[in-house]
Amino acid sequence: MRTFAYRASFGSLFYDIEKMKNKLVFFVLLLGFSFYAKAVEPLDRGLKRTVFIPKGSWMAGGTVSYSQHEENNLNYLILKDVEGKGYNLSISPFGGYFFRDNVAAGLRFSYKRNFLELNDLKMRLGDDLKININDLYNLEHNYAASGFIRTYMSIGTSRIFGFFNDARLTYGYGSGKNSTGSGTDYDGTFQTIHDLQIGFAPGMCAFITNRSAIEVSFGAMGFNFKWIDQKINQIETGRRRVSSGNFKVNLFSINIGMTFFI
Repeated sequence: MRTFAYRASFGSLFYDIEKMKNKLVFFVLLLGFSFYAKAVEPLDRGLKRTVFIPKGSWMAGGTVSYSQHEENNLNYLILKDVEGKGYNLSISPFGGYFFRDNVAAGLRFSYKRNFLELNDLKMRLGDDLKININDLYNLEHNYAASGFIRTYMSIGTSRIFGFFNDARLTYGYGSGKNSTGSGTDYDGTFQTIHDLQIGFAPGMCAFITNRSAIEVSFGAMGFNFKWIDQKINQIETGRRRVSSGNFKVNLFSINIGMTFFI
C-alpha cells in the first residue's frame, strides 16, 4: 500500500510539472506574438497626406529653349581667328491625367536640332605647336517619345509649393551629318542614332495661379543605351554602342517650364 502511495504522489507531481510546462509554453508564445504584433504595427509619424492635385485633373505643359552664337575674327586665350556660327533648339511638350490623387500618367515628346559651322579655327599651344581647323560642318536632329508616371508631394501642408518625380521610359531616334575640308580634301559622315532611357527625373514646382505652375526639373537619372551607325564618304561604315548608368542629380542640367492644370 505504501508503494502505491509513493507511485500516486510521484504521478501527481509529474502531472503538475507537465501542466506548469504547458502554461509556460503558452505564456512564451503569447508574449512572442504580442512582440510580433507590435513590430508589424505601422509606425505613425504623425504625417498627414495633403491632396496637392486631385484625382481626375488633366495637365499639359512643356519646355522650349533656343541659343545662337556667331563668331567673327574672335581671339580667346589659345584660340585665334575664330570664324563660325551655330544654334541649338529644343522643344518638349507633354500631357497627362491624374488617375489618383497626386499621381499622373502621361506622354512627352521632344525635338532637338543642333547646328555648327566653323569656317576657321587656329590653336596656338606654343611656337612649335599650331593646330588649324577649317570648313567644319555639323547638323543633327533628334526625336524622342516617352511615357511617364509623375508623383507630386506638397511641402508640408502647402498647396503652392511642392516636389515631383517622373519615372520615365524614353525612346529616341536621331540623324545627322558632319564634314570637314572642301574640294578634294572633303570628308563627310552620315549617322543614325537610336537611344533608350529608363530613369527618374526629380523637380520642384510652384503654383502662380490656381491652374498654372512653374516647374524646375533636373537631368534624368537612370540607365541609358545608345546605338550609333555611321556611313563615311558613302563607302566605309562605323558603329558605336554605349551603355551607362547615372544616379547623380546634375545641377547643371536644369529645365524650366510651365504646366497648366484643368
